[in-house]
Amino acid sequence: MQVKRKEYLDKLIAWKEKQLIKVITGIRRCGKSTLLEMFQDWLIEQGVRTDQIISINFEDLDYEELTDYKKLYEYIKQRLIKDEMVYIFLDEIQHVENFPKVVDSLYIKKNLDIYITGSNAWMLSSEIATLISGRYVKIEMLPLSFKEYMESTGSMTERATKYTEYLQNSSFPYVLELLGQPNEIRDYLEGIYNTIVVKDIVTRKKITDTLMLKSVLRFVFDNIGSQLSTKKIADTMTSEGRKIDTKTVEKYLESLMESYIIYQARRYDIKGKQYLKTLEKYYVVDIGLRFMLLGSRAMDMGHILENVIYLELLRRGYDVYVGRIGQYEVDFVARDQSGLRYFQVALSVRDEKTLDRELRALRVIKDHYPKFILTLDEDAETHYDGIRKLNARDWLLGSDV
Repeated sequence: MQVKRKEYLDKLIAWKEKQLIKVITGIRRCGKSTLLEMFQDWLIEQGVRTDQIISINFEDLDYEELTDYKKLYEYIKQRLIKDEMVYIFLDEIQHVENFPKVVDSLYIKKNLDIYITGSNAWMLSSEIATLISGRYVKIEMLPLSFKEYMESTGSMTERATKYTEYLQNSSFPYVLELLGQPNEIRDYLEGIYNTIVVKDIVTRKKITDTLMLKSVLRFVFDNIGSQLSTKKIADTMTSEGRKIDTKTVEKYLESLMESYIIYQARRYDIKGKQYLKTLEKYYVVDIGLRFMLLGSRAMDMGHILENVIYLELLRRGYDVYVGRIGQYEVDFVARDQSGLRYFQVALSVRDEKTLDRELRALRVIKDHYPKFILTLDEDAETHYDGIRKLNARDWLLGSDV
């Protein structure tokens, strides 16, 4: 089943033949390779010939020889067509040592349109980005949104049931092929998890204590939406008999974020308009992955909803922070070119005390940017002094607000 990732496809179409390297990043199995295939199909529909397309997936053994950057460069150079546009797709390029040299050399040639993907943020780390600095645009890809999941399962009804399925089954696209097969889904997610931990982190970072790395990841998974510091994580681990220092925790967190299995939301002082350096929050890229690792005992539905909203804000192109104003916390401050939006997220606000608590933090913000409360209450949209209370599933399925 091929899910039409329209938002991402539209981005590639918009950047087509622009003099920039298109870099698509995201966790393993989120759909990067499929996106490239869809874009190539679109190019052919527009009249591009197949000999104008060079496509290499470096996880395919057929191309193992081309992980030598000099051989890769020669392979591509021999297939260029004089005075005609050639589209180059290099999938999972992190397998090619010194790949920036290849990309940089291709970039300076005429009539080349270059697209690369990678499953680790390290591919754009400082030393690598220096070679192609200012020459690329990054498109960060996530697994399926709730809307994409609903559309792909053939019905836009039964939203509450589908929302539960979406959380438990996972948002990775291939899971759509395994619906109704919980054991197979679990095996598939375990495969993704182990590949990321062992192949992308332990091997590359030369980490010797794999069990400790997994313990830190489980701790973060178990505490999504909670303020965390490296010291708090280290102290908790040590108190449970697993001694670890803050520097090691910091190294592990950085590695996990580089592999896109977790995301960090920094804190932002709304009144002072500055970023705060401590007590960040972390969110997991896929709730099904968390469910696989922790089981149903960890189904804190409030924090899970918060996680889903956080990822959706990223999909919609926002930079997302945890807000603080005085003694109050705002779940999310979302920033884009048009300004800010403020979000409070709660399972339910039918209890008046809960509603007052959620409203209080938004009411003390004195600017005029939009403010929202998102809940799972099946109620009509309500306004409180300009603050919009919406059903979270409606918001997830609707257009941007």
